[in-house]
Amino acid sequence: MFIVTAATARTDDPTVKTNDYWAVEDRAAREKLPLYTNIPAARPDELTPANGLPAPGTFLKWERSHGDNGGMRYSALTQINRQNVAELAPAWTYHSHDSDIPLECNPIIARDTMFTPTPGNNVVAVNATNGVELWRFKPEGRPAFRGLIYWPGRSGANERILFTSGALLYALDPKTGQLIEGFGEHGKITLPGVVREGYGASSAAPTIYKEIIIVPGYMKDVWGFDVATGRQLWTFHTVPHDGEFGYDTWDKTEDYAANAWAGMCLDEGRGIAYVTTASPKPNYIGMRHRGQNLFANCVIALDAKTGKRLWHFQEIRHDIWDLDISAPPNLATITRDGKRVDVVTAVSKMGNTLLLDRVSGKPIFPFRLRRAPTSDVPGEQTWPYQPDLELPEPFVKLEFTKDDLTDRTEEAAEFALSRFKGMRTGRFMPCADGKPTLYFNVDGGAEWTGACIDPEGHLYVTANHIGWAITMFRDDDPPDDDNAPKTAGRLVFEKTCAVCHGRDRLGVGISPPLRGLRHHMSEEDITKQIRDGKNAMPANPLMREQDLKALVDYLLLRDRSIPSETPKTERPIYSFAGYPRFYDQEGYPANKPPWGTLNCINLNTGKLEWKVPLGEYAALKAKGVPITGTENYGGAIVTASGLLFVSGTRDNKIRAFDKTNGQELWSAELPWAGSAPPATYEMAGRQYVVIPATGVGHLGTPRGDAWVAFALPNRK
Repeated sequence: MFIVTAATARTDDPTVKTNDYWAVEDRAAREKLPLYTNIPAARPDELTPANGLPAPGTFLKWERSHGDNGGMRYSALTQINRQNVAELAPAWTYHSHDSDIPLECNPIIARDTMFTPTPGNNVVAVNATNGVELWRFKPEGRPAFRGLIYWPGRSGANERILFTSGALLYALDPKTGQLIEGFGEHGKITLPGVVREGYGASSAAPTIYKEIIIVPGYMKDVWGFDVATGRQLWTFHTVPHDGEFGYDTWDKTEDYAANAWAGMCLDEGRGIAYVTTASPKPNYIGMRHRGQNLFANCVIALDAKTGKRLWHFQEIRHDIWDLDISAPPNLATITRDGKRVDVVTAVSKMGNTLLLDRVSGKPIFPFRLRRAPTSDVPGEQTWPYQPDLELPEPFVKLEFTKDDLTDRTEEAAEFALSRFKGMRTGRFMPCADGKPTLYFNVDGGAEWTGACIDPEGHLYVTANHIGWAITMFRDDDPPDDDNAPKTAGRLVFEKTCAVCHGRDRLGVGISPPLRGLRHHMSEEDITKQIRDGKNAMPANPLMREQDLKALVDYLLLRDRSIPSETPKTERPIYSFAGYPRFYDQEGYPANKPPWGTLNCINLNTGKLEWKVPLGEYAALKAKGVPITGTENYGGAIVTASGLLFVSGTRDNKIRAFDKTNGQELWSAELPWAGSAPPATYEMAGRQYVVIPATGVGHLGTPRGDAWVAFALPNRK
């Protein structure tokens, strides 16, 4: 049996039993769905007993990025607590002296050593009590981009640190940093996946089940290898091959990824690996991969021994909005109707928390679909229904409306409104040809930093909430020939238009591209808009007629020896003009704050218990503006003493919050912005919290090379 996606579950479909919704898939019925569709919630008697997690209060190690195989980022350490956290001070600072690319890797601690990649693409071992470097290793490529793992060894095989880098999976001796000779070819194996420059064949932390290391592919697929020898054991195709389940959910004109870049977790007791996947590629453009697109935008449960799919659950069908399930899944045990229930969770860019039974994949709360807008772009076939969850409550808003526009100052409000008038918006609104579409959450909602979970069933997730203006355009205009003499129209364009629309006509910021303009605007429309202006575009009534005509000829490709008409095709070639954030004239988000938050969701009830702003702008604070939150890429950890530690904000701070109410209890300045979740550990009776502070690439903050460990004063 397999779990049918929500789009195929219908209460009026005689082939689908009321309480057995996963047994049958009726593709012919897909287009006949009612306006609202509910997958019924799992009943308590259907749910699985607690198994596979450490008992609450027992997890003390941090031997895998995200804490453990379950990805909880939870520690049972209690020395640092609500009463004394304000006394935290730096215990040591380590500098790698090779700053290049900001890190996105949660460090691990095994024995008495911290292991981490560096911004200069080394892997180092650092004494976890004093910050002294013990060894460093230089692999090929960018190592441990978002995670690494320690394996203690067994069956005659030595302990090792394992991570991916470029096209390779490495195994190092944790004591010396030397390659493990018995693993693959002299300590490394070549991964079978596609390599993307800067990310490699895999970007997320692997997991280890018994003697099998499971590696999620960055572009696609998941692999299992013998952790002792490196021998490949199995492959799971995230884009199904011919003959595999899900193959017919893709229009096979081209091969597009359903990549597992965000990561995975593992139920060690049951031997089930859980993987989250991203949207199909390219983003925002779906005419070349029509269909439901399994296993994109899914939580997938795999048999850790064989790689066989046990079940899948898809959040978005035919995702053309880049709304990945963008974080590694987490294991948790919750209470429903007085019974303990083992679940797997996954937070997504659109602000959903998918909460599923670990064994069956059935949602704990009803999963509702809602009719979605239809694309008007030639060749695009949007999916008719998309998610509209009630529980767990979403932790960010998906649709950007006029009411969301900033009112920070009159000038900011006027600026934002003038640009907003020229944009499309709406929940699951497809991109339009040549006109910006305004979305929240292109980089989350949740991002790769994901969530942490305590044993009581509370999930804590950092989130972003800013607008992004995405513009699709018909991409069959040839680029200008810089070796040819410039036409009169091109000279006018470069003088009057290029500052907003770019010399390459691809747009600057939220100003739309003008490539492909001939496909959706006439000469009369262009002339009128130049003369009269529109929305944020100023009028130009004084332009000379001969200049105006030359400019229009240039925009419509009539002043060059290039055919103005291209052969008609059912699937035109489109591109999109990058990822411009929607900012006001001073560079602040053009929507009302909070712009970044820390959120607590009670998984037992599905309710959002609290939300607080995360981060602040010093310039706004100096003007008396309440804390706004900032865009952030850090992620939190939670401890048994009731504390949340989190960084990743624009203001270069690490903070501690009370997990019961979100009250900030402590903060400290970092030399550069915190760039990954912290880790916590105990050495010689002293608890430490360590954070990589290397700058945040997504925010363009200054780059650095520091790790700072905090501890209580040593009173000995």
